[in-house]
Amino acid sequence: MDDLKRQLVEWRHALHRIPEAGNHEVETAAFVARELRAMGIEVTEGVGGTGVVGTLSAGAGSRAIGLRADMDAIPISETRVCDYSSTHDGMMHACGHDGHMAMLLGAAKILSEAKDFNGTVRFIFQPDEETGHGAMNMLADGLLDRFPMDEIYGAHNMPFAPEGTIAMKTGGIMASEDNFTITIKGEGGHAAQPHKTKDAMVIAGEIILAIQTIVSRNIDPACSSVISLTEITSDGAHNVIPGTVTIKGDTRSLDPVSQKTVEERMRKLCEGICRVNGAECDFEFTYEFIPTVNDAACMGYAAEAAAKVVGRENVDTAVTAPLTSEDFGRFLREIPGCFVFLGSAKTDDEPPLHSAKYDFNDNILETGAGFFAQIVRDRLK
Repeated sequence: MDDLKRQLVEWRHALHRIPEAGNHEVETAAFVARELRAMGIEVTEGVGGTGVVGTLSAGAGSRAIGLRADMDAIPISETRVCDYSSTHDGMMHACGHDGHMAMLLGAAKILSEAKDFNGTVRFIFQPDEETGHGAMNMLADGLLDRFPMDEIYGAHNMPFAPEGTIAMKTGGIMASEDNFTITIKGEGGHAAQPHKTKDAMVIAGEIILAIQTIVSRNIDPACSSVISLTEITSDGAHNVIPGTVTIKGDTRSLDPVSQKTVEERMRKLCEGICRVNGAECDFEFTYEFIPTVNDAACMGYAAEAAAKVVGRENVDTAVTAPLTSEDFGRFLREIPGCFVFLGSAKTDDEPPLHSAKYDFNDNILETGAGFFAQIVRDRLK
């Protein structure tokens, strides 16, 4: 175990030095492919862009389990100084994907040496998670046809949870992320003659207030959703009433029904308010991430595997789902599986994810590798 821990830390630090943007993970993918091949694992590169898939079989079992780690980094300049700091200016692993890759390589090492399972494991190293396109691109490139899987499992480190814990839940565990743009087209004019205009700014004010009722009066209180209006621009000036106002923002939901309700209610409110004020409305709504929804049975399997690794007392099967997003949900829409959180907090004041001061907690690398290996052993007995 000491040798494994040293190897996990070595991998993680090496990957931390070479952060790359989504779908540009050329050096990262080459590193992962090289390490997998050194373990005797069959490797396919260039899946869905820069994605890497390792395949390992043992015994005569026909079932296959997928394990996934994300590879991309974030355009942030690292402020921490250490012997493994980023060597790529303006890029860093501020979300812990370096740790996720090291954990999956660790699971590959454990399973390739022990081969104590009966079936096939797919080690999926996914590019471009941060934009929400990577999983979709791998699926479009025939991931599930070329590398069939019966179930898939993934994990993310979480600085808000104590080190050595694993948390999960049935159903929505991470939210959708959808972006919207509302363009109000009225008639501008002189600020001294508002009666000769169709004031797009006043109409925008009505829309902003009306949108606040969507979650409170249309979404089941037991289902989490949030709408954030984040930007407003106009073609007005100090003495010019604007004819055009644009409102932009972001919505998040934990289930597809709430996601659709938010879109439909927002569209109707915006178009209706503009219509009664004699203005036109252009409403754009784009689906960036879908909700990450855990299969109930697979969540049970993940909980049992986690209990064997960290002890049942350190497993939470009813975690409060954050409204952050994760494109692992694309995989879960196609095949059953489960996404879990690995607690990584050493103190009560850890730098958050996407912070220039963030660094993955090396103490949980064995936990993640052990969990991935255990779920394979349990599901491919």
